[in-house]
Amino acid sequence: MALKKSDLYSSLWASCDQLRGGMDASQYKDYVLFMLFIKYITDKYGDIDAFAPPVTIPTGASFRDMIALKGKSDIGDRINKQIIAPLVDANARLAKSDFPDFNDPNKLGEGQAMVDRLSNLIGIFQKPELDFSQNRAEHDDILGDAYEYLMRHFATESGKSKGQFYTPAEVSRIIAKVIGIAPNNTKASTTAYDPTCGSGSLLLKVAAQAGKHITLEGQEKDVTTAGLARMNMILHDFPTANILSGNTLAAPKFKDGEKLRSYDYVVANPPFSDKTWTIGLTPSNDSYQRFAWGEPPAKQGDYAYLLHIVRSMKAAGKGACILPHGVLFRGNAEATIRKQLVRSGILKGIIGLPANLFFGTGIPACILVLDKENAAGRKGVFMIDAAKGFIKDGNKNRLREQDIHRIVDAFTRQADVPRYARMVPLAEIADAKNDFNLNLPRYIDSSEAEDLQDIDAHLNGGIPERDLDAFADYWQVLPGVRATLFESAGRPGYARLKLPLAEVKPAIFGHAEFTAFNQTATRRFADWRAAVSPQLTSFTKDGHPKALIESIAEALLATFKEVPLLDAYDIYQHLMDYWAETMQDDAYLISADGWVAKAVRIMESDRKGKARYKGWACDLIPKSLIVARYFSGEQAGITAKQAELEAASASLAELEEEHGDEDAVFAGFDSISAATVKERIREIGGDPDGAAELAVLAQWLSLSNDITALKKQLRELDAALDSLAYEKYPKLTEAEIKTLVVDDKWMARLTAAVQGELDRVSQTLTGRIRELAERYATPLPQLTEEVAMLAARVEEHLMKMGASWT
Repeated sequence: MALKKSDLYSSLWASCDQLRGGMDASQYKDYVLFMLFIKYITDKYGDIDAFAPPVTIPTGASFRDMIALKGKSDIGDRINKQIIAPLVDANARLAKSDFPDFNDPNKLGEGQAMVDRLSNLIGIFQKPELDFSQNRAEHDDILGDAYEYLMRHFATESGKSKGQFYTPAEVSRIIAKVIGIAPNNTKASTTAYDPTCGSGSLLLKVAAQAGKHITLEGQEKDVTTAGLARMNMILHDFPTANILSGNTLAAPKFKDGEKLRSYDYVVANPPFSDKTWTIGLTPSNDSYQRFAWGEPPAKQGDYAYLLHIVRSMKAAGKGACILPHGVLFRGNAEATIRKQLVRSGILKGIIGLPANLFFGTGIPACILVLDKENAAGRKGVFMIDAAKGFIKDGNKNRLREQDIHRIVDAFTRQADVPRYARMVPLAEIADAKNDFNLNLPRYIDSSEAEDLQDIDAHLNGGIPERDLDAFADYWQVLPGVRATLFESAGRPGYARLKLPLAEVKPAIFGHAEFTAFNQTATRRFADWRAAVSPQLTSFTKDGHPKALIESIAEALLATFKEVPLLDAYDIYQHLMDYWAETMQDDAYLISADGWVAKAVRIMESDRKGKARYKGWACDLIPKSLIVARYFSGEQAGITAKQAELEAASASLAELEEEHGDEDAVFAGFDSISAATVKERIREIGGDPDGAAELAVLAQWLSLSNDITALKKQLRELDAALDSLAYEKYPKLTEAEIKTLVVDDKWMARLTAAVQGELDRVSQTLTGRIRELAERYATPLPQLTEEVAMLAARVEEHLMKMGASWT
């Protein structure tokens, strides 16, 4: 049976982390990622007879040969000499500097410590679930995703200065989408280039968006990180990608003759505000003429990288670059370059991102989107301020699926979205008051509207109509609800509630217009469900989960785009969250095994190594779904018995409390148990004075016996139901499995999520009405009157007590 994708990743991370010891994550990652690499190429290319496999594995240099080295005293030296050296010699694209030193006692420990650590590391990758021989790299690349997962965790753990090798996948996806690369406009000869490629994740996202094998080239200054990128390319089934080491600004490696090579697509996440960008370079005498628009400041390299990108784009090329927000507004030399950039028409758009997304820095960044092809006719720059769309994730911020989609949708449509996005005419940017300053708040006011207090309403009562008008979207859909809730306060511009506050929510819920709105939204969901259910039930073994979720999620977003009062992106997010949490694992299980639901017995070893039965489980169809559909009667019997037990336990507790005071029946008991109660009954014997006490003790004993009997019955009923459920799994037909998974599991959860969004509509409206009603409930004259009345009462009280003052 297939292992769940999420379990694979987390167990891989947990095992590796456990072995790390005192080593810095930024160093340890190199060992782990090399192990993943050697395991993958052994599984994928170790046994193929192809004339020219993308990776050559010399005899004796596979992962299987590493296993034979476990426990050997010179294991580290042997890995270096018998595995890594032959691999590098046999593959021109690999370099010795790509791989860590497996015989480094400073990092791996000395003597037996090194032997144990490396033997355990090999052991992790021996797990049977890490068999990549069947890996479908061109579709759902579990391995590439595992590499990404490990990279993200290492970037998180590596701290501020050492996490820069990794661009968050969410940002990479936005770039890949906004540059416009797609299957219909690419072929094998299409070229994409990243001059500061890090571990290659950004280039790979561009390639994924292209949907086919295009030509990838990248340069990376850090030698070890360039090695990670080369391995990453092979792991993602791009073995022909060309990654070279070196400083791009001082010594660009990709040239045609003495000119910089130019590309169809150029993307980059260069180091922010690089203070050392001029090392090895004289900008005023640059042989590639990159700085014709101006020379960037010596201590601020952002525009140096941007100008390199512009120079590396073909005449019809597209590009995108992540830079700190400062590039939009800083003055002097940068202002001069910025003016040239805008005037050239190459700057297509600016996307402002939330702060604290990147691993190397907490400062907010932006994406500059470049387009040479349409530069001549450019009339404006499309700006998006997406700074507020994110979720907290540990000590970083992270873009959600809906944030990514919202940005890409707005950019693709190039249509104005209030407080979020607009097309800013070049004339407005060039205007003297702006003077080519591109700071987003100049052009997009994304601030929240201020909640102003109304002095007149505080003085004279009533709710300001302007506060109610702020809910114009609601009144458009629910005009009758406003009329039901409010009437004139007797003076223009002010209204008052017709109903007591407690009746506002039921009045909204019960109104015919709200019911109709609810029904419309529910019907839309039912339409989507009917449309995608055949897609879900026809998903089968060897299906592609990523294609499945993309298809059904896009359909859901389109379905709710036209529904008023609901944010379609919020509903889309519910689906994407549930996908990440549960559905994705289910889809990968189905993709591996088909529609099979096997209940697996769980065995756990105790300290002595003896296996003990701990119950059973089925990931695809949990027991609760089987019980709800097939054994609801038995479950109802258990629930009823549980209620009896709770009632008897409550009666017992009540009895103990009632007779627990000093001098009461249970006062002298250290602990109340069947044994101590029986002992006391024997002590009383036939004493007529103890009759009342005996009656209480007998009642306690009776209740205690009832509870013991009920617990036994419950255990028996539970065991019987457990047996029935367990025996049901092998009898399930494929059609029944599909119904349980698609209807009872997936759709039930999503239906609840949509209902939650509908409830939120009424709660938002009710909450604001309550806030306004309470704010203006007591006008100032009434407050003054109440204060005067209370003061008079206090004074009268003081006088009665003989206290007075003048």
